[in-house]
Amino acid sequence: MKNPTEQPLHSLLRQRWSPYSFNPQREVNEGDLLAIFEAARWAPSAFNAQPWRYIVGVKGQDDGLWEKIHGLLVVGNQGWTRFAPVLALGIVKTTFDHNGKPNAAALHDLGAASAHLTVEATARGLAVHQMGGVQTEAAHQAFELGPELQVHTALAIGYAGPAPELDPDIAQRDQRNRERQPLENIILGGSFVAEMS
Repeated sequence: MKNPTEQPLHSLLRQRWSPYSFNPQREVNEGDLLAIFEAARWAPSAFNAQPWRYIVGVKGQDDGLWEKIHGLLVVGNQGWTRFAPVLALGIVKTTFDHNGKPNAAALHDLGAASAHLTVEATARGLAVHQMGGVQTEAAHQAFELGPELQVHTALAIGYAGPAPELDPDIAQRDQRNRERQPLENIILGGSFVAEMS
């Protein structure tokens, strides 16, 4: 799989990708799991509110929780996530602790925490596939979350590798080249971008 970047980047950022195919034979050890969620813990956040929360199910340790999370994913994601040894739900606390007001940056900060998690996972040889295909209301009810907590995302975590029973069409997605829009499309103001082209 080609991985071109227009500018030199740290190898972890070049290597990071979101596979659909996870090796079902390789478990994620507890030390690595703790470390990647520790990385999430140290992400930046508005007012240092740290509004991210995760519910994590690990095959072979808490199969019931893993199955519960898996059952809350949309059907299109269940076909490939069934091979991931770890599944997690990404949740935000929507209000600030210090004043009870709505935290408009909560989703941004969940994304930052999950990005930190993903980079640490990459450093450890793991892969993370984040997804929005979650039955959020059903998840909220299934885990009896309070009104200030909202489920927004899910993460599949494990080792990239062939899953023998994976649908060939889904497996083929992992062979596609990684592509991104050019910088000129995402930086709406900044003369330095024009100077690079």
